[in-house]
Amino acid sequence: MSFPLASAVKETLKQGYSFQDLRADLLAGITLGIIAVPLAMALAIASGVPPQYGLYTAIVAGAVIALTGGSRFSVSGPTAAFVVILLPVTSQYGLGGLLLATLMAGAIQLSMGALRLGRLIQFIPAPVTLGFTAGIALVIASLQLKDFFGLSGMDNTAHFFIKLMDFFSLVGQISWGDFLVGAVTLAILIAWPRLKTPIPGHLPALLLGTALALLGGFWFTDFHVVLLGDQFSWTLGEESGRGIPPVAPSFLLPWLMPNAEAEAIGFSWELFSALLPAAFTIAMLGAIESLLCAVVGDSLTGTKHDPNAELVGQGLGNLVAPFFGGITATGALARTAANIRAGGRSPFAALFHALMVLASVLIFSDWLSYLPMAALAGLLLIVAWNMSEAHHVLRMLKVAPRSDLLVLVTCFSLTVMFDMVLAVGVGIVLASLLFMGRMAQATQSYTLNEREHQDRQLPKGVAYIRIAGPLFFGAAEKALGRLSQVSSSIDAVFVDMHEVSSLDITAIDSLDAAIRQLEARGKRIIFIGLAPNLILKLRRAGIRKNANLSFARSANQASKRWLAYQTTIK
Repeated sequence: MSFPLASAVKETLKQGYSFQDLRADLLAGITLGIIAVPLAMALAIASGVPPQYGLYTAIVAGAVIALTGGSRFSVSGPTAAFVVILLPVTSQYGLGGLLLATLMAGAIQLSMGALRLGRLIQFIPAPVTLGFTAGIALVIASLQLKDFFGLSGMDNTAHFFIKLMDFFSLVGQISWGDFLVGAVTLAILIAWPRLKTPIPGHLPALLLGTALALLGGFWFTDFHVVLLGDQFSWTLGEESGRGIPPVAPSFLLPWLMPNAEAEAIGFSWELFSALLPAAFTIAMLGAIESLLCAVVGDSLTGTKHDPNAELVGQGLGNLVAPFFGGITATGALARTAANIRAGGRSPFAALFHALMVLASVLIFSDWLSYLPMAALAGLLLIVAWNMSEAHHVLRMLKVAPRSDLLVLVTCFSLTVMFDMVLAVGVGIVLASLLFMGRMAQATQSYTLNEREHQDRQLPKGVAYIRIAGPLFFGAAEKALGRLSQVSSSIDAVFVDMHEVSSLDITAIDSLDAAIRQLEARGKRIIFIGLAPNLILKLRRAGIRKNANLSFARSANQASKRWLAYQTTIK
């Protein structure tokens, strides 16, 4: 079995790649680049780092994942889902800590893909992912209040509820210039899809928002809007400027980048241990989102992705990007859908999107410094709304079982009130416990009554116990409990296991204990219909045929063996 790497590119080239395909991918890549540039900057700012690091992520990780992943249509880069995880890491460990956490997450994702765990990630239930995404959307929306309303004194690193209290206390200080620009940008983004035009709404929204910010002072007195260049600047040697530097991402060592105290962060076992929970959460959330993104791409195009190759690609992207200043990347649902709508046909569309972002950095960096912070906040507000899947959440609240609602509300609440690291851990554990409870309920056992005993023409002195469902640690004790309840008048126990699909070690140990107990009471046991692979499992565990234990394919065969045994002992 070959290593799952670059399966999407291999499949594309195998099917043939024509000039028409190249042209379609190039046009789609240009469209995606227009969407990605402002989003990448806004998401980097929301994650607590300068905007150029979001662009470097789209350039480096976007290209690496496109060329090495397993989905033909997925487009990767910084996404809103990670803001809730990345901002606390940046606040505590600085840019260096964020790059190291991304590096560690990439190694975890690469290992998951190499171990072919892609299919398992897809089994995470909808209440968990919906709870996360709805909670993340609410937190992201709260992070935009500062720039959308021009509240420079608001602390975005504070807890969600403290941040809301801070906002209401500062309402009197709202900058109406920032608010007007943000509101216009948001209104255009909401209304633009109704025009059914192929031009992405991000472009006209930001252009009009920027025009209003630059020209508003001529129309209104005391009209002030904070621009990206006012908040961020750069220095390279003897050169400096506003906004983002006009250079391509260059090689760097993540452990030499600054921590929260502006010193080289270094690397140590203590730092590794401190960053590991966040790195694991990043890896898991990235795996879930990227595979969900690939599934959506498949549903829109009728294709099929390779989940293990996609995890390998995501891992490689997050391993390589930090060495060029890139932060965490994953598959982006909105950009993937935009890629398909724009006519993208292969992973090369995502590659061209990365090159378009690079061209924007090199050519338009001075222009990007004039983007209003309020307009970028409006852009992220619409991203947060789309991410929340409010209609899906409301539907689940109406129709889902209580146990699923418990998982959804728990994941949502923990994401908002605490952090994603805790929410991911608790959510997956809670969903797993509920799943095991349901599986335990699905495993049943019962003893035939006297009439059923006669209908099957079973010999006298025989108890017939039927077990159906998987026997694992959550169900073994309940299902096998009937074996210890056999009355003293019974000489043999037939255990029908036709419908037992699996056995784990806990079930094997429980079965062994029940067999020993029955043998001590002088009972003979015959297992009926147990699958050959499960019989092999029992033999490996030391449970073998003996004078009191045997196996049969059917109840009729078991009855014949029991009658033959009675004849021999007489």
